[in-house]
Amino acid sequence: MTGNIRWISTASIVIGALTIVALERWRPYDKGQRFLRKQFFNDLIMYGIAQSYVCALIISWVIEHIPFFTHISKLGLVSNWPIMAQLGFFLVEHDLYIYWFHRWQHHSSVLWRIHEAHHATDEVDWLSGARSHTIEILINQGIEFGALIVLGASPAVIVIKGAMDAVWGMYIHSNFDVHSGKWQRLINGPEMHRWHHATDAEAHNRNYSTKLAVWDWLFGTAYLPTAKKPTSYGLGDIGFPTNYFLQHTFAFRRF
Repeated sequence: MTGNIRWISTASIVIGALTIVALERWRPYDKGQRFLRKQFFNDLIMYGIAQSYVCALIISWVIEHIPFFTHISKLGLVSNWPIMAQLGFFLVEHDLYIYWFHRWQHHSSVLWRIHEAHHATDEVDWLSGARSHTIEILINQGIEFGALIVLGASPAVIVIKGAMDAVWGMYIHSNFDVHSGKWQRLINGPEMHRWHHATDAEAHNRNYSTKLAVWDWLFGTAYLPTAKKPTSYGLGDIGFPTNYFLQHTFAFRRF
């Protein structure tokens, strides 16, 4: 059964990506933004495919070979829950964690170094979410999937949540002009997250949420103006490299 879910999960990610790209072409938020933007193949091949695969192998190996994880997971603390209950619990649990860790990254000079690569694209689209420093991915996904395994989540939940993470990451970064109205106070979308990548001073350190926008509204970090758009995105002129490997080593430059 898990094998079938893996195939369905992979197909869902591909279909989700194609759908989001089509929506960007149909109704773009920033008109005139190219599909093959700067660093497109760097973000697709190096970050989206190669890095994701390598990080998944590392995280899987660590979790499977550390006795703490394997012993605790045998307790099966959530194993008897229905699949949808497990999925709902881990979606909320991880989303709250990622809100606070993401917020911490923006306020810590050390953690910012492993997060700034994610903000380095000056054209935000469906692929921008793939660009993240390897260390950041290992921390976040290690904690995410570590919790799933330690608490004894069903393998199906792990696969389904992984697909949801991938598709939602593409959606909130997409160049799709969507207006979700009052739903944006609960469910996060590109109309709020694009402001998180904006260089505008009033949007600085706002909109940290991933799937549930409620965290930003609840903890006072929401920013959603209705009468204007971001002036630009990215890090400005800090000399951020264009090479994938140099983008990683850039995080270790002198303070």
